[in-house]
Amino acid sequence: MEVVENKKLDIKVYKETLDNGCQVIIIPRKDRKRKYVIWATKYGSIDSNFIDPTTNQEIHVPDGVAHYLEHKMFEQENGVDSLYKMMSLGLNANAYTTTDHTAYLFSCSENFYEGLDELMDYFQHPYFTDENVEKERGIIGQEIQMYDDDPEWSLYINTLRCLYKNNPVRLDTAGTIETISHITKETLYSCYNTFYHPSNTIMCVSGDFEPNELLEEIKKRMLPREKQSEIKRIYPEYENDINQKYIEAKKDVNMPIFMAGFRDFSKTEIDGSSLEKAKRDIAVKMILDMLVGQCSDVYQKLYNEGLVKTEIQYAYETSNEYAHIVVQGESKEPEKVYEQIVNALQNNEFTEADFERTKKKAYGENIYDYDDVIAIGRTYINTAIQGIDALDYIDALNQIDYEYVKEVRREIFIKDKAVLSVVKPL
Repeated sequence: MEVVENKKLDIKVYKETLDNGCQVIIIPRKDRKRKYVIWATKYGSIDSNFIDPTTNQEIHVPDGVAHYLEHKMFEQENGVDSLYKMMSLGLNANAYTTTDHTAYLFSCSENFYEGLDELMDYFQHPYFTDENVEKERGIIGQEIQMYDDDPEWSLYINTLRCLYKNNPVRLDTAGTIETISHITKETLYSCYNTFYHPSNTIMCVSGDFEPNELLEEIKKRMLPREKQSEIKRIYPEYENDINQKYIEAKKDVNMPIFMAGFRDFSKTEIDGSSLEKAKRDIAVKMILDMLVGQCSDVYQKLYNEGLVKTEIQYAYETSNEYAHIVVQGESKEPEKVYEQIVNALQNNEFTEADFERTKKKAYGENIYDYDDVIAIGRTYINTAIQGIDALDYIDALNQIDYEYVKEVRREIFIKDKAVLSVVKPL
């Protein structure tokens, strides 16, 4: 196994690519009671168009298939629901679908290998029938309607629709009532056979393990498969501009909520190395913390003027196909708050002292994550999907300087490229 070590964190990460192509990452954390495993496929809601690696034929599937497939993976031919079986073992088991990956996971203090048996069994033995696919349609349809009625989800999706015209990140992860009506068992098997092949998956395990012993246990449970060639995914052409500046919806809210959005147009131009990606990720989050965080001048001003009453939330969301920042809050005057936030992100100064203080805070947050088996496992999967080694975040922090962060700010936060989504009371 390849061993990556960070002596400052007192951590070693063990990596192995199995004969069937699955990447295994093992992060031993001695004397931890909790154990955590997450197995992810690099298949998300944006992957509706691709070339079948076995037939070389172009395939188009309805929006929402990745999420639909996640729902159906737990149902087994013997009638057992694997999720309930894992919960009966005392495991905290779950699954989720994002834009660029789908993951299955559990954490536990006991019965780890019994849980691993079940996880690796259902992941490798899908069971789809006309009947069970149809049964799920109503359940997912209710979930879609629930999100359609959710003000914050509408706020977020509308922001993405402002930022992107054709990029599938702007679509609801679960699809729509219309699109899921076209999903069949054949659709699910086609996507499973393509995207759930071990060559397209990453498994990460963290906890008190001996790496070589754990790796052998994983190999015992892994079905032999020939490595698959790289999946060719088909996405719309890169968009060099935002789609629209403003969008408004009315929902059941007591006070208007708003979300400002910014595209990171320069992300596609940076060095594709893990370290460079990590540096940019950290820099953007530091900028947001300094300029719109709870200790920032703009937040204090907005709070003192009564324009905001709660903390402003923000996030930098990236994959290999998109990159954007969202800044969210609630206010009786959302347009006025938006103008001040955009102005702060574009024009407000931060000092070297601000930079050093925020850098120390980011370092502390990273240290905390590496001490928690669940946090580090989840972080490793999320970053590995994008080709980043999570340990590079510490090296990236050490390399980031004041001028680099200022340059990233200049590249991203441009008023003419900012968008605003607002949800107002009915």
